[in-house]
Amino acid sequence: AEGGRLLDKIRKWYYNAAGFNKYGLMRDDTLHEDDDVKEALKRLPEHLYNERVFRIKRALDLSLKHQILPKDQWVKYEEDHHYLEPYLKEVIRERREREAWNKK
Repeated sequence: AEGGRLLDKIRKWYYNAAGFNKYGLMRDDTLHEDDDVKEALKRLPEHLYNERVFRIKRALDLSLKHQILPKDQWVKYEEDHHYLEPYLKEVIRERREREAWNKK
């Protein structure tokens, strides 16, 4: 149990040290857009996609102005949900399935 708490503290520290949350971004907003991620983004419900676009545009604007959000608006580790993960897992599973089928 103690090891789990320590690991969680390290994760929180790393999350805050990365800095993207200070611009209002979530972890999934920062993923490199390879083919799998691009396909997963196409599958997002419209409201999730629009929220992502808003966060990214706001972060770009803040970055250009050399500003960050007020601390009360930073995305907190506990509030960051991996909204893209289920879609990305599905895309990767389908791709691997296709690759396995094509090997036959």
